[in-house]
Formats: sequence, structure tokens, C-alpha cells
Amino acid sequence: MLKFTFRGVRGSIASPGPKTVKYGGNTTCIEVRTDNELIILDAGTGIFPLSQTLFPEFPLTCHVFITHTHWDHIQGLPFFIPMFVAGNRVKIYGGQDPITGNGVQEVLSRQLEYAFFPIREAELSAELEYISLSENQVVNIGDAQVTNVLMNHPAINYGYKVTCGDKSLFFTGDHEWAYNIYDPDDDDYQLFEDHIAQKRKSIIDIVRGVDVLIVDTAYTDDEYPAKKGWGHGSFSSSIAMAREAGVKHCFFTHHEPTRSDEKLEKVFQDALDEHPNQSGDPEFYLAQEEFSFEL
Repeated sequence: MLKFTFRGVRGSIASPGPKTVKYGGNTTCIEVRTDNELIILDAGTGIFPLSQTLFPEFPLTCHVFITHTHWDHIQGLPFFIPMFVAGNRVKIYGGQDPITGNGVQEVLSRQLEYAFFPIREAELSAELEYISLSENQVVNIGDAQVTNVLMNHPAINYGYKVTCGDKSLFFTGDHEWAYNIYDPDDDDYQLFEDHIAQKRKSIIDIVRGVDVLIVDTAYTDDEYPAKKGWGHGSFSSSIAMAREAGVKHCFFTHHEPTRSDEKLEKVFQDALDEHPNQSGDPEFYLAQEEFSFEL
């Protein structure tokens, strides 16, 4: 069994209010369940409402995989209730900074400095374990495997593939397909073009054939040119990725925080109209808080 529930679907900053009630205002967090394991992808503000559902399972062991350490993907971590309760075990996974060498442990310890939070890490009662991941590492968690691949974002960002039996999902975290920074007549243009193609293939290969793709889709095609280089995808790039990888279902997430539910549905429909259904296309959906999908 592989089941996931969206707990946060907004990008950049939480956006609660009457205009985001339907799809939700919390930042990124996805709860993934196998028969015996709890895996959490990212720790945005959505991890707090998730934690409030976990009391009946105490004492528990959970595995939190951080795609990258920008605020909207970690800001809920200090409020993750299981960390405050003795008997629980929380394992936190993430990439290592190649420049500083700092691992994911530094992120939480800095969040829990008194300047930012009233409780220090040493005061947490649960057993905490930190695992810094290398690229393409496979982590076995009970009957599931979690594999990472380096995506394209202005930070070390891992996309995660979760496989359990013959079921699988892939979450991009934040991702923008690389583009050529050289002019076509520049000597380095073709070399960089080849690098881009090779990197795209490495990502598509790991995503290929998954049951579910959950993909950063922050912008419309009209918005994207002004946001180029910010590290986020568009509806067109996400649809192209889903088609190229031959996935079965595709959920658009990391919704632009200023976009109301009504406008979100409009740009979603506009994108579907601009990319008419083709044979073999996946089902496309907007990610919605509290929505669960079982494979």
C-alpha cells in the first residue's frame, strides 16, 4: 500500500484566508503512508496540522525528508509535535551543503536558537536522528525505498521518489528546468546544451513510469518570463515533464501564494485548454490540502 495526503500546497509563504480555503494556505508538506511506515516530504507549515493527527500513534517513528532548506519547506519543523514527546523517534533527512559541508542537522539547530524560537534542541524529548544524503542515495524504510535526484533550484534541492512494491510517486520539491545561459553563437553554447539534455534525461529516467508525479507548478506561461531563474516550474513545463516521463497521475503544487482558489482553477483550466489531451496523457489535478490518494 502507498498512500499520500497533501498537508500543505502553497509556495513561498503561507497564505491563509477566505480566498484560499478550498486548496489551502499552508506551505509544502506531504504525508506518505505505507503499510507500516510514515514518511513526510518537507516540513512547511503543513507539518503542524499533520502532527495534530498523530497523537493516537504515539510512540511513533517517522521519517522526514527535506527537499531543500528554503523557509517555506522547513518553517513548520520546530512545531512538529512528535519531537516534544518522549518515546517518539524522528529521523530527518536532507542534502549536505557542498560548500560549507553542513548537513541537515544545522538547519534545525539554527531554527531552535533563542533568537528565533523559545525552545532549544536540547530540550526536545523525542529521539532525533539526522541523515545527510548524497546524490542518488537509496534509503530503505521498511517495505519502501526513497531515492533522491538533484533538481534545479537556487539551493541544493533533492527530488524524492518513493517506491513501495509496484507503486511509486515522485515529488520534485522546487524545480525549474535548466536553460542555456549562452548565446547560440557562443563557443560554449553547444557544450552547455548537451549538459542540459543530459541532466534532463537523468531526472526523467528516475521519474519515468511512476504512478504519481507531484510537481512544482508555480507560474503560468505569461508569468514565467519575469520569474525566469527563480527556480520554479510552469504549467507548460510540468505538463511536458509528465508526458515525457509517461506518468499515470500528475498533481500541480507549490501554488503561487497570491493566487486565490478561483484564479487557481482558472489558470489550471487555461493550461489544460492550451495543452489538449493526448493519447497516453496522465490525469492532471491541482494539489489540495487534506486530499488523499491511495495507490
